[in-house]
Amino acid sequence: MRNLKCNNNSHSNNPQQLAADIKTWGRELGFAQVGITDVNLKDQAQYFSQWLLKKNHGAMEYLMKNQELRYEPALLMSGVKSIIVCRMNYPVSRCDELAGYGEIAAYAKGRDYHKTMRKKLQLLAKKISQVVSGCDYRVFCDSAPVLEKALAVKAGLGWIGKNSLLINEQDGSYFFLGEIYLDLSLPVDQPLVSSCGACRRCLDVCPTKALQGDGCMLDARRCIAYLTIEYKGIIPCDLRPLIGTRIFGCDACQQVCPWNQIISIDQESILVFKQRFSALRLVDLFLWTKEQFLERTAGTVLRRIGYEGWLRNLAIALGNAPVCAEHRVALQARIDCESELVREHVCWACDRINAGQ
Repeated sequence: MRNLKCNNNSHSNNPQQLAADIKTWGRELGFAQVGITDVNLKDQAQYFSQWLLKKNHGAMEYLMKNQELRYEPALLMSGVKSIIVCRMNYPVSRCDELAGYGEIAAYAKGRDYHKTMRKKLQLLAKKISQVVSGCDYRVFCDSAPVLEKALAVKAGLGWIGKNSLLINEQDGSYFFLGEIYLDLSLPVDQPLVSSCGACRRCLDVCPTKALQGDGCMLDARRCIAYLTIEYKGIIPCDLRPLIGTRIFGCDACQQVCPWNQIISIDQESILVFKQRFSALRLVDLFLWTKEQFLERTAGTVLRRIGYEGWLRNLAIALGNAPVCAEHRVALQARIDCESELVREHVCWACDRINAGQ
């Protein structure tokens, strides 16, 4: 890690200079963009509350808990006055998926971003505390109830697109977010005025029609990313064919977004690919033992779904893939799996194959 540049001016008496330097330090650490905002989230809290009232969170009951912590940053860190929001790009490959191969969301093909993001956020926060003696801070990266997209919008990092994702003019939507709560008053950035306009490509392409109305509000209960990652139960039969061969997440709405067409293909990133799981056939992935799954997904977010979830998703993918004798044999080998969850989806896939889909 190269040394961060240090300005010798008195940052305590020059908040504008400190804000500018914070952004410089952030870029030197590998963040694509750094924005600053205040702690007022009253307007944004109303949207999130409405989303929850509509039960759009599905089985993610943890989102119902500690809602006040999301709306009142001071409850997460006493004395917080400013929030720094950092954006880090992740690598994207636009290679076409092949028949018999599984699809994994681009962000999940690389190193688990949580540790990388948190480490760099800590380095940036530590640097600030060094130049401003007595400064207190707290770092977040999916580690607490934080309205990160709302904060990112306020900090000028992008706008909420019709696909409910944060979109940036330069880098589309392929990036991660992290936050630093500070007890310093800093000049804030202004939100962007860009928008999706009349475009509705993401709405039209969503396989399960999980985007409601004119978009911006996602029904997680129909979202493939939710179903294959967050949801731990039996996936509704009517949604299984729509999942296709996606085994972890879904990039459909991002792949068609015009703002994602301007970014470089296979862009460089510190979150380099550890393995290209898309280069492995569905049938090979399905035959992994639990030990192989744990070993080969180490250091990636794929571990989140667990071995049962892995087999469940692969069973659906095999049932949706072109009919193949090898797929039938692999599924039959797990027809008596001790996991009821896996058996249910294996039986469904076998029925699909036997019926010739």
